[in-house]
Amino acid sequence: MDTSLVRSPVYQQLNQRLRSALAEYRSGDQFLTEREVAEKFQVSRATANKSLASLVSEGFLEFRKGLGTFVRRDVIDYDVRSLVSFTEKARAAGKKPSTELLTFGKLTAAEIDESLHVALGVTPTDELWELDRIRLADGVPVIFERRYVVQRHCPKLTKSQAEGSLYRTWTERHGLKIGGANEVIRAVLLSASEAEHLQTTARSPALEVVSVGYLEDESPLWWERTLYRGDQYEFHSRLGPIQSATPARGKLR
Repeated sequence: MDTSLVRSPVYQQLNQRLRSALAEYRSGDQFLTEREVAEKFQVSRATANKSLASLVSEGFLEFRKGLGTFVRRDVIDYDVRSLVSFTEKARAAGKKPSTELLTFGKLTAAEIDESLHVALGVTPTDELWELDRIRLADGVPVIFERRYVVQRHCPKLTKSQAEGSLYRTWTERHGLKIGGANEVIRAVLLSASEAEHLQTTARSPALEVVSVGYLEDESPLWWERTLYRGDQYEFHSRLGPIQSATPARGKLR
């Protein structure tokens, strides 16, 4: 057995196996019951219940009272607790992912807003990769993103790599170890040009994510502003116990 799984809590191991099992189901299919999960994977009913509840909270499943648990793949979910590639999320939702690369090239930091220099840890003469991408699911535009990447960390980034999963490219092709990202999420209305990219109407609701991604040594790797169509995406999180709101972790506008 994979030693990394041995070190994980049992329900996390089970979550991974259940996610793999989802590939055998279509949207709307009834999923395994708590008892069936416990028997099939040789775990306790409590562990089975916890794992199913986790997949419900992440948007992979939905619980229908009196009927059971069903596969839910009609929208793509965004898990705010971890970095997961769009490609994987789209496939998990039963959709075919693709990318339209609008812009790919190099520029110097002097050509972008000065406020981003500190966020990216660069000087005006440092080189960046500039990427504008539209991400599509079953041919429908669902994400419009603009990203600046610190060029010295992945100097051999190619156009074909930029058309796929950047997370996979960075880790598998460039040997980078991603430490995480800081994100700010808010609701916005799309401008006319943004709506055109996403093939929807101006002032349609969207979720904007502005993030800075880091390597394991805390070096900034990318800055990104991404727009998610409100009718195609859901954001999911699993909250812990009640805590004091002081000090505040958010801003009131």
